[in-house]
Amino acid sequence: MLKYILAASVATGIAGAAYAQDSGLYLEGGYQYLEIEPDGADQGVDTNAIGARLGYQFNRYFSLETELASGVDDGEFDYNTDEDSFDLDDNNDGDFNDLIAASGDIGLNYLVGIYGKAEVPLTERLSAYGRAGYAYVDLDASITTPGGTPITTIEDSEEGPAIGAGLSYDLTDSWYLKGDYTYYSFDDTDTNGVMVGVGYKF
Repeated sequence: MLKYILAASVATGIAGAAYAQDSGLYLEGGYQYLEIEPDGADQGVDTNAIGARLGYQFNRYFSLETELASGVDDGEFDYNTDEDSFDLDDNNDGDFNDLIAASGDIGLNYLVGIYGKAEVPLTERLSAYGRAGYAYVDLDASITTPGGTPITTIEDSEEGPAIGAGLSYDLTDSWYLKGDYTYYSFDDTDTNGVMVGVGYKF
């Protein structure tokens, strides 16, 4: 009888340890590249950011995470080829559509979001994951004439759904490398984001 009790205890302990490794808090951080393209623009604006994510892994396959990113430099844009064509849109309400006929630079103040994340193991260490959620971004732009004369600074915020996918590779039981792509469908701009970084499972 004793050996059955010992065997059951060992099995319970192993199962508990496995569950513990597959659940709990995790923290990620790294470099984030964003391409911001206002509606109507022929090309996007590249900007660089530092991103962080805090999440909770409920089991081996599903997590819930939040995201915060802040820009580290501004991206330059020039949507004018002729000074005679320089004009902001008619309503001049300071939204992203006001930028597409101007020149200047765009800076990321912050980006926040919340996502559900589904993960599938490919090997013992390598996993693929997809995530979907909702994000909010706050940007500012310094607008200049085609000749370089400052006009104004526009600040605007947008929100919308976001979806992405990526890979993670376990270095140890706690540390891992990760990289992913996210598409942000904001109201007046489409944004593509790529993040590479490191994570830690608590």
